[in-house]
Amino acid sequence: MENGTEIMKLTTMTQVSVDGVMQGNGGATEEDRRSGFERGGWAGPRVFGDDTAAFITQTYQRAGAFLFGRLTYEAFAGTWGAIAGMRAHPIGMALAQTPKYVASNTLTDPTWPGTNVLSGDLAAAVGDLKARPGGELQVHGSGALIRWLLEHDLVDEMTLITVPVVVGQSTRLFPGNGPDMALALVDSRADANGLTTQVYRPAGRPQYTTA
Repeated sequence: MENGTEIMKLTTMTQVSVDGVMQGNGGATEEDRRSGFERGGWAGPRVFGDDTAAFITQTYQRAGAFLFGRLTYEAFAGTWGAIAGMRAHPIGMALAQTPKYVASNTLTDPTWPGTNVLSGDLAAAVGDLKARPGGELQVHGSGALIRWLLEHDLVDEMTLITVPVVVGQSTRLFPGNGPDMALALVDSRADANGLTTQVYRPAGRPQYTTA
């Protein structure tokens, strides 16, 4: 708190399979097919139940700012920022009306209005954003960015929307060799279509049993 004003917390929201895959959930972009991945679209057949869809929309609507990696930013700019029907959706409207930041050392001329590029010292830039008043600094998709943020202890809360499918290959949210962390469960829910949503807060390192 600064002078009684709540500062931003950094939150993430990610769709994952049961085995932790996040790549190619929609199956429509080049990112979904990189490295020869041929199982894109694994979340497509699973329609969100009304409760999950409402939860996702409400999450976007409470954002104080959005932070993206470049690949997710370009995918969102080409859909939520460009397709009339998606722009008119409450999520599209929230994205249009809210400041957007993209972490990139190569993007120089973003075309989506309201976009600012963060280059150079990303940890300092994210720290500056988190020090501002304004609710949540939300990260959607952006797997490489989320992994980097977790490694640097910059994530305050994570939402995982788990689709009941085992994909069996490709990029996972949590790498096979990465930092360990304990998680405190904040919220958990399931919808009628079998998707589950868990909200966690990082809680330091896990405690390990010793012999």
